[in-house]
Amino acid sequence: MSTIAAGRTAGDKNVRRRGARHGRGWHLRVPFWAAIGFLYLPILVVTAMSFNASSNLFSWSGFSLKWYAEIFRSPEILASLGNTLIVAAAAAVLATVLGTLTAVGIHRYTRGGLIRAIAIAPAMLPDLLLAIGLLSLFTLLNFTLGLLSVILAHTVFAMAFVTAIVLARLAQVDPSLEEASRDLGATPARTLLKVTVPQLGPAIISGGLLAFTLSLDEFVIAFFTTSPTVSTLPINIYSMVRFGVSPEINALATMLLGLTVLAVLGTQRLTKIADSL
Repeated sequence: MSTIAAGRTAGDKNVRRRGARHGRGWHLRVPFWAAIGFLYLPILVVTAMSFNASSNLFSWSGFSLKWYAEIFRSPEILASLGNTLIVAAAAAVLATVLGTLTAVGIHRYTRGGLIRAIAIAPAMLPDLLLAIGLLSLFTLLNFTLGLLSVILAHTVFAMAFVTAIVLARLAQVDPSLEEASRDLGATPARTLLKVTVPQLGPAIISGGLLAFTLSLDEFVIAFFTTSPTVSTLPINIYSMVRFGVSPEINALATMLLGLTVLAVLGTQRLTKIADSL
């Protein structure tokens, strides 16, 4: 009986101790949830008002999908959406290929962190600085601004993120597999395609999805490196916002948000798969 009583007493003390800890932690949870609300409440408002039947943004008059239908009736919006998808897809492919090759080259043939830092630098530079630098380069080369210049600019920007992701995965790859492949007579190119790339598969796909997401809603670099006659969806949204926020803009923003969330979820899922291999 004394043992049971002692166990109950110890259990009560543990419960009181945990309750005291939780009670003392309320002042930490309040700013945390305040920050979460500050970040996500505007997004929730934009998403909710995109389904508002009223054209008045401050008056809810019922659920409706008519503003999404209006988007697909606008040739200008559809053209900019098509440009955005073309740029995002092309930049993602180029950034994935170049970023993967850069990561493999850095991992195999360099020592120290200087080259690594240079390769990842575009991801850390301010967008405005990178945009001005790319615009100056295109002007110096007499390169015609348009869809191709935006694709190249987004490739430079997104390639740094792909390189960082693949480098992190390369640090976990067993080098003995590549050595065994070369010992068995495989060429370096065959070893890369048959041994290295399959091990990097989840990281490569994750980097490609991230590159697509970054290019999808990138505004500053696209604004500086495109021509007045070619606009992406973020640039088109910016031109519409200058005359006031309309329900169509809320619907466009919600569509971009949905695409971004899907790509981010896919990236996180593939990252978990890569970590478990």
